[in-house]
Amino acid sequence: MTLRPGLTATATMTVSDSDTAVALRSGDVPVLATPRVVGLAEEASVHAVAGALGEGQTTVGYRVQLDHLAPTAVGGRVDAEATLETVESRRLTFRVSVNDGRGLVAAGRITRVVVERSRFLEKAAGA
Repeated sequence: MTLRPGLTATATMTVSDSDTAVALRSGDVPVLATPRVVGLAEEASVHAVAGALGEGQTTVGYRVQLDHLAPTAVGGRVDAEATLETVESRRLTFRVSVNDGRGLVAAGRITRVVVERSRFLEKAAGA
C-alpha cells in the first residue's frame, strides 16, 4: 500500500472520568476534554496510514486545527474518523470528524509529517 489521498480509519472510545476536562486540567466541567478529542482524532489519522508507511517510518504531529463543537458526557461513546486529503512530499493532511450518539462533536484538519523513526528519536535525544 502507498500513501495516497482517500486512506481512512476510525478510532473509538467511551468517555471515562479520566477523559474529562476536570481530570486533564483543561477546564472545570466533567465532560470530554478538548485535549482528549484531539488525541482521538490523531489516533484515527495514525491508523489511516499505518499500513502505507515504509519500514522504519512513522508520522509525527505537525498541526492541529480542530473546532470542539459539542460536549459529551462520561459514559458516551465517541467515534473519530480521519481521511487523508493531501500528500505533499512528507506532509500529510487529514480531514477529521468526531461524533457521538447525538451528532457532530468536533471537526477540522490534522497535519502529520512522515519521519524516519530512528533519526527522529536520535534528534529528540539531542544526538
